Amino acid sequence: MYLKDLKFSLWADFIEREYLDNEFKELIESGIINGATSNPAIFKNAILNSPAYKEQLKTLSGCTPKQKYEALAIYDISKAADILKPLYDKGDDGYVSIEVDPFFCDDASATIAEGKRLFAQINRKNIMIKVPATEAGYEAMKELTACGIPVNATLIFSKNQAVACAKAFAEGVAKYGQKLDTVISVFVSRIDRAMDAKLAQNGVEVALCGIYNSADIYNAIQVMGVSGCRVLFASTGVKDDSLPPYYYVSQLLAYNSVNTAPIDTIKAFHANGSKEKALPISDTVIQEHFAKVLACGIDFESVLDTQIKDGLSAFKDAFRDILEAL
Repeated sequence: MYLKDLKFSLWADFIEREYLDNEFKELIESGIINGATSNPAIFKNAILNSPAYKEQLKTLSGCTPKQKYEALAIYDISKAADILKPLYDKGDDGYVSIEVDPFFCDDASATIAEGKRLFAQINRKNIMIKVPATEAGYEAMKELTACGIPVNATLIFSKNQAVACAKAFAEGVAKYGQKLDTVISVFVSRIDRAMDAKLAQNGVEVALCGIYNSADIYNAIQVMGVSGCRVLFASTGVKDDSLPPYYYVSQLLAYNSVNTAPIDTIKAFHANGSKEKALPISDTVIQEHFAKVLACGIDFESVLDTQIKDGLSAFKDAFRDILEAL
């Protein structure tokens, strides 16, 4: 744990082959991170921009683009899992996530089949299969956890999504009958980027909607008390230069939670961010803020729906770009 008294974990939202051999190990040994996450956009930047993948690609000339992608990604995820294994063995997370094909987001059977295949192929216990929070995704989460596969539910913007994920985990883990770790990845900063300009024009304090929405979800999931399930705050890098780079990490510090962040954000938080508990935030404070948002003529639920659709599209676009380049 990064903060043992809070049971707060800090995971690196980054994977790249040369980084795994160097800085990744240093961050783990320093006790700064105890897990890692990946997604199609992260692998797109790594595979298309780093020379570290060229040698392996030469051995994959007879493969389809998706087979090439998976070979590269599985190599990196396996390496990260091996580096993190000592943490996993002592019960300090040590997980790394790999996402299923985002084009399967509305196909439960395909998501389940790919999740099982990836978990078996990587063959490490400290792997989390990342599944988007869609109707098909909830079915996949239930089935994968029933098989004892740790799951990272991703692309969550709304409380309804989060609660549906928690219910799926509760049902799946009950069938599995043993302890199993799961996380519910709530996206934060994208919400503020979509809304802050209009809020500022109306005199409403900015950079709070992402925080309060996440706090509302955290409250709901804590009340549900699903065994082994934690809220993970994602998309916590700052795009607004007026905010400190560690803003979304410090503002969402909570008991029994995870924050996954870019490396620069992690370093800034470690050096200068507040390490005091920031959540829970009362329902009254949250509701008062969103009353101001509504008074500005903003339909917050509509904003969340757009973010969900845009998030899925972004991951599909990144995945398509990788396959086209390969």
